[in-house]
Amino acid sequence: MESGPAHVKRGGAKIHGPAALGPDMPARAGTGTPWLRDLALFSVIFGSAGLAIAMPDLGIPFQPYILYFMMFQLFLSFLKIDFTALLDTSLPGLLRLGSLAAVKLIALPAVLYWIADWIVPDYAVPVLLLSGISTGVVAPFIAWLIGAEIAPVLRMVIATSVIVPFSLPCLVKLLAGSEVAIPIAPMIRMLAMVIFTPLVAVAVLRRCAPSFSARLNERQYPIALASFGLINLGVFSKYSLFFFQNPGQLFVAVGIAYVLSALYYVTGFVFSWGRDVSDRLATGVSLAVMNNVLVIVFSSQFFGPLSPTLAAMYMFPFFTMIVPVKFLRDRTRLLGAGGR
Repeated sequence: MESGPAHVKRGGAKIHGPAALGPDMPARAGTGTPWLRDLALFSVIFGSAGLAIAMPDLGIPFQPYILYFMMFQLFLSFLKIDFTALLDTSLPGLLRLGSLAAVKLIALPAVLYWIADWIVPDYAVPVLLLSGISTGVVAPFIAWLIGAEIAPVLRMVIATSVIVPFSLPCLVKLLAGSEVAIPIAPMIRMLAMVIFTPLVAVAVLRRCAPSFSARLNERQYPIALASFGLINLGVFSKYSLFFFQNPGQLFVAVGIAYVLSALYYVTGFVFSWGRDVSDRLATGVSLAVMNNVLVIVFSSQFFGPLSPTLAAMYMFPFFTMIVPVKFLRDRTRLLGAGGR
């Protein structure tokens, strides 16, 4: 299945095709047969996860560097972006960003927490933490893969990352009645490092070494796959023993993760009803692709094992839901039914 063209808005006008991806970015998500790219993606994701669980010693060296791999993924995402597309300060643009951020960080996690507390109470807080975290730093890359509009996804990454250090602890305290002892200043510093360091690096690279930037873009897909594999090795090796000791919890967590992912995408598609397909895909990605690795990092310090387990298991729908979403885009009229 071929990824559709990317789109960005500049000055109220929508730009289609390669220009939307930045000066050096190819229009397609890699080269080669599309189904081979999907096969390569799933082979890397499932293969690295299985290898880390079966042979956790292989992943231990990568555990301290998970956040840095996340930063590298954002660096690759920024390479595809024409930064002028981020400067949408129109009132409709700001209202749409604010309303979607409110859905992402407050309304949706609260509703899903109440549903989980009713059906699977042990997973209520894990669902709240996963649903209430910021839009993922690799969301622009996923948006590019499925042909979504990239600029609004990137705006959501930045906006929700700034808000979430304050919104998530307050939401957990209000709904779950427990104080989340997350130091606000260190978390803000960490998020600023994760987001703005790659942004500056891309700006410097484009100015100082544009030819290298172009070559890096040409080889971006295999590089991104390798980075995803290293992230999985680091994440899943941490919980190998828990997986073997609690296989039932593992399957429950995987099932809940897929249900949540489907609900995130559906909520995004409904929220953006009446807009074109690329906008609806972007909204779905903004809600469904979150910083689950960040949840793993801090929930393992402040909560029991179910919270990091659910966040780790979300790695599976994180990537595999690309296939049904692309199928909806290419083979059905569901996404286009409400679009203009």
